[in-house]
Amino acid sequence: MTAITKANSVIPTTWHSLAPLWQGKETEVQKGLPHTQLAPAWQLLLLGDGSPTRHLQLLTGEPTEVDVIDMSLIGVDLDGAPDLIQAVPEPRVRRQVWLRTASGQRLAYATSWWEASHVDEYLQNRSLPIWASLTRLRTELYRDVQGIYYGNCTALESAFEQTGPFWGRHYLFWHHGQPLTLIYEVFSPYLTKYLGAMQLDKTDIKSNRTC
Repeated sequence: MTAITKANSVIPTTWHSLAPLWQGKETEVQKGLPHTQLAPAWQLLLLGDGSPTRHLQLLTGEPTEVDVIDMSLIGVDLDGAPDLIQAVPEPRVRRQVWLRTASGQRLAYATSWWEASHVDEYLQNRSLPIWASLTRLRTELYRDVQGIYYGNCTALESAFEQTGPFWGRHYLFWHHGQPLTLIYEVFSPYLTKYLGAMQLDKTDIKSNRTC
């Protein structure tokens, strides 16, 4: 479902969430997952508190660029987002982007929700990745990963040109002890090119053990 702006461009009125086959909460995030469920390299990407755009740049050797596909004022609507959206003050703006290499390969999808009165302050250049925007402002942040998902999404299969299921997560950015934005991210299986398989089988785990 879409809405037509005054400029006759098409703006999405929904965002792409996974239909979970499995999901975990903060307890799973903190203790980590069995390697037969999620391989160590993928756990570093999904469960760590580092910048995904920076990680993607290091993995691919290319700058991580952003295609903004939606910037919508949603007001007080909960927008089908994780419950933590209620930590972000109203009214809210929803931002949707593709994260891709400079050569055009889509690597991730992200939706974020911001307090409308502050979004322009922190995203002065909306075409930059959030990490790049906040780094330029020397903003001190804490990335608080609260949930992880493994599931399907037809729209993301088409956009990534990859078959699901996909891994995703959601987290809050904290700034000066206050929630700044809620972010929901899904990563493309294309990243197996750099990170290896998403899961290890028991044979792989045994072969990695040393005396």
